[in-house]
Amino acid sequence: MMPSEVYQKVQLQKPKSLLERQESGEERSSNALSTGHSGTSVLDQAQSTLDDTGLSSTSTICPAPLCRQFWKSGSYDNGHNTKISIQNGRNYLHVHPMFLHSNATSHKWAFGAIAELLDNAVDEIQNGATFVIVDKTLNPRDGSPALLIQDDGGGMDPEALRQCMSFGFSDKKEKSAIGQYGNGFKTSTMRLGADVIVFSRHMGDRVLTQSIGLLSYTFLMQTGHDRIVVPMVDYEFNASTKTLEMSRRYDKEHFMANLSLLLRWSPYSNEADLVKQFDDIGSHGTKIIIYNLWFNDDGKMELDFDADPQDIRISGDIRKVESLPAWKSVNEQHIANQLHHSLRVYLSILYLRIPESFKIVLRGQNVEHHNIADDLKYIQYILYRPHTGGSVEGEVVTTIGFLKEAPNVNIHGFNVYYKNRLILPFWRVVTYLDSRGRGVVGVLEANFIEPTHNKQDFERTSLFQKLEVRLKEMTWEYWDYHCGLIGYQVKKKVRASVFAENSSHSVPHGGLEKPVLLGQSSPSMTRVSEAFGEDSMNKGSGMKRKAVELTETEWATGGAGTNYDWDVEEIQPINIPGNQLKDEAANVVQEHKKLLAKCSEYEKSEKELSDKLGRLRSELGEAQREYSRLLAEALSLGPIKNENNASMPSL
Repeated sequence: MMPSEVYQKVQLQKPKSLLERQESGEERSSNALSTGHSGTSVLDQAQSTLDDTGLSSTSTICPAPLCRQFWKSGSYDNGHNTKISIQNGRNYLHVHPMFLHSNATSHKWAFGAIAELLDNAVDEIQNGATFVIVDKTLNPRDGSPALLIQDDGGGMDPEALRQCMSFGFSDKKEKSAIGQYGNGFKTSTMRLGADVIVFSRHMGDRVLTQSIGLLSYTFLMQTGHDRIVVPMVDYEFNASTKTLEMSRRYDKEHFMANLSLLLRWSPYSNEADLVKQFDDIGSHGTKIIIYNLWFNDDGKMELDFDADPQDIRISGDIRKVESLPAWKSVNEQHIANQLHHSLRVYLSILYLRIPESFKIVLRGQNVEHHNIADDLKYIQYILYRPHTGGSVEGEVVTTIGFLKEAPNVNIHGFNVYYKNRLILPFWRVVTYLDSRGRGVVGVLEANFIEPTHNKQDFERTSLFQKLEVRLKEMTWEYWDYHCGLIGYQVKKKVRASVFAENSSHSVPHGGLEKPVLLGQSSPSMTRVSEAFGEDSMNKGSGMKRKAVELTETEWATGGAGTNYDWDVEEIQPINIPGNQLKDEAANVVQEHKKLLAKCSEYEKSEKELSDKLGRLRSELGEAQREYSRLLAEALSLGPIKNENNASMPSL
């Protein structure tokens, strides 16, 4: 039976035995709380064989209503200490609920936490996921807004959901997987709201399961727990009766204790409403509902669902630009600024590549994928190979250019992706007082450095520092040779224009590629630059940039036959007629395309000659082998006689 067929036959009904025992189950759950036997501790799990009957599961801290402001909700009276008892001379490590809050503080930015949850959905593309939904929903208990994130990936079976709720566990072994630390779900959900409930449907080994898990900071703090308890229930589809039944993983008492906690602390007060949440999941997938969303310091909900019905915004970060000067309005409306308070803008650039079969749906509307490289003009492509210990750590092609709005934008920076995921948007690697670097933007995917746990920065390793230095050099090099194209006056005294063309030395000290001249003012400059070309790059051309590498000595002297002694004077904008500037730019682009075409022709001719040479060598080898065979055969026949039966000279 196919998963879809099974799904169509699922009857979402309460098993009578569960209804009959719900009242007694609630009594048992309260008893379980007092004895520490909820059986749902993240660390202990129900399968644990440890005897913790003597452990106190309630703290001496007096329960108090949670503060609704995230950055203040972690405060509590340190004078009251939780007492952990000892059984059989052994100490048991428990994770206090306060850790949920302190762990979530790694996310300084709410959108970063949402992105973390979307990463899990994107990783599910390999399991057939075609969409992820981000939307507003309502908490039926009080009508307050809640955040919904739902995908149609493979879903999680009961064991996988327990692993998801645990700390530090990750089974993502694919090299392309974004998640790797096993901590993102906990940090991101707890950063967005005090409570989260997860619904997941999974088909495995021809068994359809439905699992529900609740991670509730409100429940843990208001009940005074001294360890993290996660109520979970599991259902299985009975093919013979065509109904859902309680999973046989645990006994009914355990099931009812967990169900009672879910009905008390989740947004759903009865089992029918709880199970009904699977109706729109389909045959497999996961739904996450984060409720009791946090407020900001001004007492307003941090996520604003009302300012734009097709977007989710950060409260208090919306600026009106109608009365601003034109140049300032352009800056405010630019994607580099909008991404900080518009989730739709941020999600549009969050991934470098998105399969056409996968959609991100925000507030009912598809998020249109945006490639930042499409916003650039006078594009160059620069190859960088970082080295450590004499070995190459990776290979990165950086797309660099001026923003199309330049010089009217005060924006600069590199958009650095890791495994297709944006980590640093518009990372400003240079500061400028004289406009040197203004408007220069780049895009690159750096898989050779490791992101931090919140995926909003990179670990400050030596490789990262080398990359930063190289990007600074790249910015200044590009500006110095191209600023005239956007109306700035170039004031340079360059005594020589090119590096040695045939230099092929390895890169010393730290693996920084030596600057490649990007100017196109002379044929020799163009030979050194050897950029891909915008059209060929967008079409996935296999043409590679041949960057010139210099030894340390050559770098100090400017390269063989090169003197890099120049003076950089203050750069001042100049007025260039629009038509003249366009004509100059068009000529540069046209010349660039001609050179690329010639390069392509040369490569094609070289390949044809190489193939022809290969064929000739093959034919020559075959002829030599045939000659040797005939010679050996002739020698084996002995002396050859003529018509008069006279022996002829042997070979």
